[in-house]
Amino acid sequence: MGRSELSVLIVGSGGREHALAEQVKRSRRVGRLLCAPGNAGIAQIAECLPVEATDIDGLLAVAQQQQVDLTIVGPEAPLCAGIVDRFEAAGLRIFGPSAAAARLEGDKAFAKRLMHRCNVPTAEGRTFERFRDAKTYIATRDTPQVVKAVGLAAGKGVVVCDDPADALIAAERMMEGGQFGDAGRRIVVEEKLEGPELSVLALVDGQTLYVLESAQDHKRLGDGDTGPNTGGMGAFSPPPIATPAVLATIEHDVLVPIIDCLRSEGITYRGVLYAGLMLTGAGPKVLEFNCRFGDPETQAVLPRLRTDLIDVIEATIDGTLDRVDLDWDPRAAVTVVLASAGYPGDYARGKPITGLTEAVAQPDVQIYHAGTSRVGDQFVTNGGRVLSVSALGPDVSSARERVYAAVERIHFAGVQFRQDIALGGDARAGIARSR
Repeated sequence: MGRSELSVLIVGSGGREHALAEQVKRSRRVGRLLCAPGNAGIAQIAECLPVEATDIDGLLAVAQQQQVDLTIVGPEAPLCAGIVDRFEAAGLRIFGPSAAAARLEGDKAFAKRLMHRCNVPTAEGRTFERFRDAKTYIATRDTPQVVKAVGLAAGKGVVVCDDPADALIAAERMMEGGQFGDAGRRIVVEEKLEGPELSVLALVDGQTLYVLESAQDHKRLGDGDTGPNTGGMGAFSPPPIATPAVLATIEHDVLVPIIDCLRSEGITYRGVLYAGLMLTGAGPKVLEFNCRFGDPETQAVLPRLRTDLIDVIEATIDGTLDRVDLDWDPRAAVTVVLASAGYPGDYARGKPITGLTEAVAQPDVQIYHAGTSRVGDQFVTNGGRVLSVSALGPDVSSARERVYAAVERIHFAGVQFRQDIALGGDARAGIARSR
């Protein structure tokens, strides 16, 4: 197979992986696209293989058997479990950070320690291994607190508590009740930060750092940022709060120091570095670091990328990011997530989905599947977050009108979505819409 006909494997099954697949499919250099395990939407453009994203042995066997030239890892779990180390040891090219570097996301206590050591601005907080110690500490607090599971919890291991009494309940559920399994046996308790949130993603090739277009994520389930935290109910790019000055501050005070701090511990970071930040009155402060493309931020950012994604990924792997200059669509993108009734708690599966053809026929609209499967010719729900609907427009307002015009055409029993994505500070308080 010639260099212009790469065989590419994408690991994962969500909307982020569908967005990655769409971009990779457009590459002039890709001849074959595989995804493991993928979903019903990804299966329309790639060969989906029944291997779970956490089955590293199975994925390695697939990559070798299928003679894959490049593997792109979407979710955090396989990265934290060392998939990059395994593939590289076998002589395979793979995009993502090593297990040691991915600890930045997989171990919030480790990330907190690094931030404190390198003076990266973040919320004041402490890590606890025993509930009685956490209980004693929380009892001394009289301001809003945030309780975080130290390990991976699929984006749901963060509980924002305006009343410290609620923080005590959250800590007990995690540490004593096993709400998030082993991920919540240790927790971080920190002060609640106030201000607008911002997601900044950068590519890092071990030496060079390239900041991508930013996005603003909506984590809470309900309109007006109410209800429980989720994996993300929508996003838009670019947010007006991401001014050149703000981004320069984040690069100088957050991204560069944390990469240098990892290097001082003998860890080279290579892949996507995602900083979730709060723009407080005292400046940007880090809420969390992620070691991969965000979801649903990817569904809002990648549609704006004009440069061949394969060229960008290979430059990151090869340490040649300093030779890359990305070209972006100047238009804005807005993404709305459609979720199952009950999400982020328990939810039913197998609900027929209608209106997809009508929705994607709207101007500049793209639908990314996440929790879907196929029964005959019918798409059905198969997850909590079912679809991400994205639209481009001359500005955020126009993109927002287009995406909601598309969303209104899609239906499945119990569908819920936020109506205020990209409204920012003008969002009306309320609850997530269900129909």
